[in-house]
Amino acid sequence: MSTPDSNSYVFEPADAGADVSREIRDISEVPAIEVITTAAVHLMSAAAVKLGLAAEDNAEELKDLDEARKLITALAGLVTAAAPEIGSQHAGPLRDGLRSLQLAFREGSLIPDAPGKGPGEKYTGAVN
Repeated sequence: MSTPDSNSYVFEPADAGADVSREIRDISEVPAIEVITTAAVHLMSAAAVKLGLAAEDNAEELKDLDEARKLITALAGLVTAAAPEIGSQHAGPLRDGLRSLQLAFREGSLIPDAPGKGPGEKYTGAVN
């Protein structure tokens, strides 16, 4: 048990330190390209769900364009910043997925953004 913090107690298992050390060692073995592309795929998947593109029967209920905008913008920033580091063979498919999400957002919006003002377009340029 750790010391009190803000009138609450945090209970940690005795082997929590060993688990953290194991996770640090495991992540140290993962190449940066894999970490970057995995993060990008997670952002893509979450954005697709928020755009109502999920394969579920309730996909339309999951639609939230405000949340999708945030996720697409974050994805655009990551892909744009990482592209020189990860190379075109990895960045190309990520850019394609990003563009598809940007177009889906534009199609799903009741009030379309001006060219260059859509989600992530400050990083990617206008998407048509």
